[in-house]
Amino acid sequence: MRRKANLWLEALTLAGFLMSSCGLAVAQGSQGSLNGQSGQGSQSQPPAPSTDKSKTPDVTPLSLDSAPPPVSAEEDAAFKAFQAVPMNDAKQKIQSGEAFLQKYPETRYKSGVYAPLAFAYLQENQVQKMQEYGEKAIALVPNDVSTLALMAQTLPRRINASTPAAEAAQLLAKAEQYSKQAIEIAPTLPKPANMTDETFAAAKNQDLAMAHSGLGLVYIRRGRNAEAITELDEAVKVDPNPDPVNYYLLGVANKNTSHFDDAITAFNKCASSPGQMQPVCKAQADDTKKKSSTELSAPK
Repeated sequence: MRRKANLWLEALTLAGFLMSSCGLAVAQGSQGSLNGQSGQGSQSQPPAPSTDKSKTPDVTPLSLDSAPPPVSAEEDAAFKAFQAVPMNDAKQKIQSGEAFLQKYPETRYKSGVYAPLAFAYLQENQVQKMQEYGEKAIALVPNDVSTLALMAQTLPRRINASTPAAEAAQLLAKAEQYSKQAIEIAPTLPKPANMTDETFAAAKNQDLAMAHSGLGLVYIRRGRNAEAITELDEAVKVDPNPDPVNYYLLGVANKNTSHFDDAITAFNKCASSPGQMQPVCKAQADDTKKKSSTELSAPK
């Protein structure tokens, strides 16, 4: 976690103050069930992935935005102090960021504060605040790929069985929009001059993995499992450190389309990663094996 937070700070230094987005995939899925959201009542709907903080991928802020005009020395120093707070100290990051915005409500560094605050609030499991700051960051910098990807992945994971239908539909629509925007923009991003090819490629792939993951879950919840498989396959393919939640979701989509062998493979890959997802995925792998013994597998 410390190495990944340090990478964030290093990237901010290299890319400039307003390379401000947050490219963190978080393997947390909100508590609850996929039931009632996919539109496929007859399909297998395992419980949604529970919060698992073992997966915190590398982060690098990627954006097409340019640096802001100069500000006062006092404001500049305050922003640097906010940046210096480690990303793994979410409480302090939130306190520092909120204090900065209160003191400098018209700051030119808004997007440079909003995006890190979105991640910090997610780390504190305050998803509503995460969404609030994520949307503010995107409104200021529509091409902020990393924040688009963070929102794309997180919004559909916050839906559970108690989420009102209208709210769920709105979250899915936003997640689909953010996912597609990130997927479209990511290939066009120029590499910052002071960022290594390796760091840039890993950051871009991480953002793409989150975007494909978000779109895949949107499709699962809408009962479009074949399309979900395509997106989730891409998510685990490009992710520098694949999220076990994505293997879980890939297993769900394959199980729902009777691709039992592929589902078992995906669940086993999820189960091989230590964390809260491990017993869930092991149970799903076992259940799919039983199902495959009594039902015919669908052709690919």
